[in-house]
Amino acid sequence: MSPTRTEALPSHDRPRPPRRHVPSVVLVNTGDGKGKSTAAFGTVMRAVARGWRVGVVQFMKSGRYRTGEEQVARDLGVDWWTIGDGFTWESDDLGRSEAIARSAWEQAAHVLAAGEHDVVVLDEVTYPVNYGWLDGHEVWAAVRDRAPATNVVCTGRNAPEELIALADTVTEMRNVKHAYQTGVRARRGIDF
Repeated sequence: MSPTRTEALPSHDRPRPPRRHVPSVVLVNTGDGKGKSTAAFGTVMRAVARGWRVGVVQFMKSGRYRTGEEQVARDLGVDWWTIGDGFTWESDDLGRSEAIARSAWEQAAHVLAAGEHDVVVLDEVTYPVNYGWLDGHEVWAAVRDRAPATNVVCTGRNAPEELIALADTVTEMRNVKHAYQTGVRARRGIDF
């Protein structure tokens, strides 16, 4: 089946739908490539530059990582909750990891509903949902029913179809090549 005349046009030449205003949007950064959280934190910087109030809830990273983005964001007035306990393959107690993820979700649900932030990043939220630690339907409902002016950025691999359907913009990062695959350790200032 051949494409229609409109489908054959480059995307910048295709007819656009009428422009409309919405009070907020949902962005999803997913895929197996590097840059999902990095892109979200770029949005954080952009929002701060506009005078917006921003909150970040991290579901997997623990406070012991001391990431550069957290330090800068806190200096800029971003509300930041690092509630994870690290990578699951490093955990010696997955029950504890699940309980911590549930605690992170309680904070995130409160932040989404409160309407005190213009942007909320749910960093690596797909992992605890995909592990079955959080009820995906509950998470996606809270994102959908958030305070009207709260924009949301969700990150993590394997974004569930329900989240993709809910989102206004979905970007998939694709891994072409990564230094880690050749044994190069993560680097401060580049990877965290």
